Amino acid sequence: MKLGLICVGRLKAGPERELFARYAERIRALRRLGLEGLELKEIDESKAAGAERASREAMELLAALPAESRLAAFDERGRAETSAAFAQFIASERDRGCKALWFAIGGAEGLDESVRARATAVFSFGAMTLPHQLARILAAEQIYRAMTILSGHPYHRQ
Repeated sequence: MKLGLICVGRLKAGPERELFARYAERIRALRRLGLEGLELKEIDESKAAGAERASREAMELLAALPAESRLAAFDERGRAETSAAFAQFIASERDRGCKALWFAIGGAEGLDESVRARATAVFSFGAMTLPHQLARILAAEQIYRAMTILSGHPYHRQ
């Protein structure tokens, strides 16, 4: 199953991009378990305001989603899960025969309801609001952690 992350906003060069790249490379190196890669797609932030902004970003985000892909989302209105439960979610999608699983992260206005409704699951990193740069790094780290949990690698300690 291919893994991807689709985000509103672009990471500029700097430590955030480097840290994201480090986790993406670790994910690519764990080419087992029937999981592969972490492709990244970035959507430009809309210049509109408020709900219109989120709606426009949602249209672009959903249009960029590869055909026949499943979608999960990270959103402050999602459910907070343990890393082990998140790993089990990825494994269950893989075991159902899902060919590609993409995770979405919204922009400043968050994710539009149309994206959350399209997602098979919506996860939260907690109640605090995070900048999209950090949310992207957390998503990559948790995907990597999920893969280490599923493979029995000692990275995750309980």
